[in-house]
Amino acid sequence: MSTETNNLQDFLDSVATIARTSGAFADVGVEDGRLVCRARASAEPAFYHVEHDEGALWVSLVMRDRWLSESIEAGLMHSGDKLEELLEEELVDVGYDGAVAPVQHYRSDDMLFTFRSRLPFAPDEAAANAPTAGKWLLAYEQCFSQIGDMSAQETEE
Repeated sequence: MSTETNNLQDFLDSVATIARTSGAFADVGVEDGRLVCRARASAEPAFYHVEHDEGALWVSLVMRDRWLSESIEAGLMHSGDKLEELLEEELVDVGYDGAVAPVQHYRSDDMLFTFRSRLPFAPDEAAANAPTAGKWLLAYEQCFSQIGDMSAQETEE
């Protein structure tokens, strides 16, 4: 295993510890070189990731279900809120005071509906920035858990 791979693994393990400690996610694990955190209460399965892609580090929310993605879009449309502004509010709440990256929204090659933001540091700076990545991950969870059907309550009839 290369030093770069070891550094990324250590970084992801550190962010996973932050995610587990927060109690915000149903499950937390590092799989295939990415942090995967299962959303706690969404109507359909959804996952928060921290990963290295295209030469950068990213935080994202991914889901297979088009309906869930569209419920987030509809929630934003009806509220008139801008996603970056909602994310910035949550970042401030978790103690981050830097710039807010734009949120990309697209359907990936592996057919996942994806919302993602580039983390504000280079991959070679990851080890020193696990706390910052943890803040971004928690802010993403707080931001999206309040939109659309990401906060669906399980009901039994």
